[in-house]
Parts: sequence; C-alpha cells; structure tokens
Amino acid sequence: MKKIAMFIAFQGFRDEEYTEPKKILEAAGHKVVTVSTAKGEARGKFRATAQVDKTVGEVNPADYDALALVGGPGALEHLDTPQVHAIFKKAAELGKVIGSICISPVALAHAGLLKGRTVTCWPDGAAEVEKGGGKYTGADLEIDGKLITASGPVPAKKYGAALVEALK
Repeated sequence: MKKIAMFIAFQGFRDEEYTEPKKILEAAGHKVVTVSTAKGEARGKFRATAQVDKTVGEVNPADYDALALVGGPGALEHLDTPQVHAIFKKAAELGKVIGSICISPVALAHAGLLKGRTVTCWPDGAAEVEKGGGKYTGADLEIDGKLITASGPVPAKKYGAALVEALK
C-alpha cells in the first residue's frame, strides 16, 4: 500500500478531479490523505465535500509515495503558495511521484518544477506553465518521468489510472 497526499482548495476544489482519482487510488489499495489549508469539511465547486486529514503545514513529503494537486476555481488561491511550493520542491528532490490536474500545474510552474518538462493543464494556465519553462501540449494527459499532469475534469479517471501505474 502506497500513501498519496492529495492537496485540495478548502473552498472550490474541482469535484471530479478529487473524487475520481481518489476512488481509483483507493481501489488499487493505496491510502489517500486529503490535505488543505484548514481542517474540517472542504467544499468542492459543485456538491462534493471532503474531510481534510492534514493541513499543509503538517505534511512532510518524505512520508508519502506521491503528492498531487487538485484543480478547480479555488486551487491557485489556496495552493499556489510558498509553503506548498516548498513541499513540492522537496517531493521532487526526494524523487516522489507528482501529480497535478487542471489549473494546478501553474503552482508547479511557480515553484520552478516545470523547466524542460512536458506538461498539460487547463488552457487558462498554459501561458504560466510556459513562462515557468514547461512545454505545454494541451493533451488530456502527459506523463514526463514521475510528473503526471492532466488538463481538467474530463481525463480525471485517466489521470487516476496514471497515478496508480506510476506507483507500481
């Protein structure tokens, strides 16, 4: 069993970008730890809610096999922060699997983690990804070594399956 930290906005995460990969990872026997900026019940863009297991400040990337950022309208406001950037930089240094979906690859770009990497994201984030040195493709899903990115809610299941595959 592997351990995955899924980072969501406390308000406004994209429902299926959290629920679909989480279901797929858990069905494969992995433990998903839900991380946000506050404890309690996080709310998705539509109707989903999620119990937050840990706050951002409680996460040590060494304790996880993979770390993933969920998109949605609240993602950049809640997750594009120096504290989250530092966690993902450390995760990359440790050789962890890193996942990012929808607009959230912008946070990885701002953390300096996309230089020379092949990446996809929600089209609104393409300019920031490219500014951060990423090669934006616009595809549904991109796998570049241990970096897995997806463009939004439509490929959420494919993204979840790619995370499972990367954890093998």
